[in-house]
Amino acid sequence: MSITPDHQAIWAAVRAQREAEPALWGDFDFDAPAERFTTDPDAPSTIPPAHAHKRARILANDDLVERLRAYAMMGDPPADAYAALMATAKFRTLIDLLEAACNKGIDAVPDAPPELAAFIADMEQTPDWLDMALVERGARLERNGTAHIAPFAVRGAFIATFMNEYAALPMALTGTLSDHAAARRVKETANFFAVTTLPGALERFGPGFKAAALVRLMHSMVRYNIARRPQLWDRAKYGFPIPQVDQMPAGLINIFLLSYRLIAEGRTQFTPDERAIVEFARYRCRLLGLPEALLPTTPQAIVDIMNVRAATLRAGFDDRTCGSLVRATMAARLWEGDGLAIRLFRRVEISFSRVFFLKNFMNNDRAAAAAVGVRITAGDLALAGLAGLWIAATMTAYRLAARIPGLSALADQRLIRKIGGLLKHYGHAEFVVYEQRPANAQPAAA
Repeated sequence: MSITPDHQAIWAAVRAQREAEPALWGDFDFDAPAERFTTDPDAPSTIPPAHAHKRARILANDDLVERLRAYAMMGDPPADAYAALMATAKFRTLIDLLEAACNKGIDAVPDAPPELAAFIADMEQTPDWLDMALVERGARLERNGTAHIAPFAVRGAFIATFMNEYAALPMALTGTLSDHAAARRVKETANFFAVTTLPGALERFGPGFKAAALVRLMHSMVRYNIARRPQLWDRAKYGFPIPQVDQMPAGLINIFLLSYRLIAEGRTQFTPDERAIVEFARYRCRLLGLPEALLPTTPQAIVDIMNVRAATLRAGFDDRTCGSLVRATMAARLWEGDGLAIRLFRRVEISFSRVFFLKNFMNNDRAAAAAVGVRITAGDLALAGLAGLWIAATMTAYRLAARIPGLSALADQRLIRKIGGLLKHYGHAEFVVYEQRPANAQPAAA
């Protein structure tokens, strides 16, 4: 495969991580292939079985394959440099300083470390393509799904990365194998995606901006702990911890599904509303640290890059890691309260999550789902079906209301209040690594 000038620049940035943070990556071989990334036509990948026959054609896209090969070795240099200060500072202190810089600006932080200034400056960079009015429009359109689908689907969606041992191991190493920790992680994830849809959330001093900064720091803290404890991490197998390509699914899944449906309909361009949703997702990903090279703009390009990611990530399911994470997440108590309404919702939500998991990750194979600890009953199917009908009807009503002058603003205010209520249920998101394994601990998939 030829290396183009663009690829050379990307690889130069990848290798520069060694010089930028020698204490973390000084002995990391960025040119050594890792087991997780594969273009072997005989190796199983994470591409869905129904589309496995397309894998050879997907892998023929040399440009994308090489781009994702490089970004499978790329972390988040600005956030990683700041997290590396954990060598001499408490991580709670680093979080407090970051929150202060997000809330008041870097100039309001006395004696701010230069690494913090560089981190904030990276987030403050305005991409040439950014249109905040379009982003706000996209956020408004996303509020309907956030208020009505997310409460039912967040648990099932959260386990997407748990179905692959190469992507799931960092979560296991941060202590997410317990029900309590799993519930906290699900709530934090739901909190982040919900808060970013609120009006002005992604503006410089908005709550979504700060949440994105804290998520980046959390990921970098995991990388720091893995880099300082090499006995926990088989680099030849797992490669670089939490690389940029592993940030793509959560950030792009909505617009990937949108693009996939659009192409199936024979269309090649987004409508104005669809473009707003795409730009909202792209800017949110940019705040999370994803490079523009992983944020395509056209329907086909979005589908292509997500397909290449799935086709190059080797399939692997280790029950001690993946199975434990799935079971802990499914067993976690996400919704507190003893009233009749919350108890009914809790029962429906868990059924919906089980069926969501079955359809999206287990190819409707109930026996395979049961094998990893998720048993789906006839009652689950019935409750999930009823919930699906309610969700569809409610979202349709809000979509219609959004088109009626005078009613549109009232409907949007109602959605904002609903999301505010969800945020109270989710609780305050800390976005920190709560449980640090000792240096002599063994990974769950060792």
